[in-house]
Amino acid sequence: MKITAIIPARYGSTRFEGKALADICGKPMIQHVYERTTSSSLVSEVVVATDDERIAAAVRKFGGRVEMTSTSHETGTDRLAEVAARIDSDIIVNVQGDEPLIEPDMIDEAIEPLTGDSSIMMSTLKSRIKTLHDFLSPNVVKVVTDWEGYALYFSRSPLPNFRDKWNDLKDEKFSSGKLLCYKHVGLYVYRREFLLQFSQMSPTYLELSEKLEQLRALENGYRIKVVETSYDSIGVDTPADLSAVVEKLRKL
Repeated sequence: MKITAIIPARYGSTRFEGKALADICGKPMIQHVYERTTSSSLVSEVVVATDDERIAAAVRKFGGRVEMTSTSHETGTDRLAEVAARIDSDIIVNVQGDEPLIEPDMIDEAIEPLTGDSSIMMSTLKSRIKTLHDFLSPNVVKVVTDWEGYALYFSRSPLPNFRDKWNDLKDEKFSSGKLLCYKHVGLYVYRREFLLQFSQMSPTYLELSEKLEQLRALENGYRIKVVETSYDSIGVDTPADLSAVVEKLRKL
């Protein structure tokens, strides 16, 4: 079974332009993501998908593989699908280009359900929410699942809603596990044919409302397997996030 990890990367960003090339301890961020992804034990090959020659040049400089894509893509999934359509692979992994601390084991955890069950078309990750701030933040996507680990819903709103405990929400309630909630980790794994089909589906009502592409799959009746991971990562959306990543790497 051939498994290809594709890292969509663009230069433009409303909050942090050029972040893919931001220096982190002497390497551009995209290189950190690429090297960590290649350390996955299940990934066969790694490709960076970009429409920007500056990013492409940086990837080639450190010896990575790059595929140029259209400049008209509105989402990373569209960019992912363009590359997936022209390569020979069974499973496609979407690794976000702004996750320089992604753990290789996290990638393996997300892939494993598809290697063991041919009925699963798509999978992703979740991790425990441990602070009230994350639970309330619209920038932290929450997910709830059924008893078999399939997603019921994703939302930027607090999820679930603790109706009888709303006035008593405290950090220690989350850190101790008394309030069990999960945040979505934006790593996706698809069967290649499903990804190509998914990218052709029209955006759906809930997807547009929440600005969450994965809801398109749920609204069209497809199940998403959600695997719990004990790892945590720092997505880089702002220069402040970048500083946090640099500080963590220095400590390591």
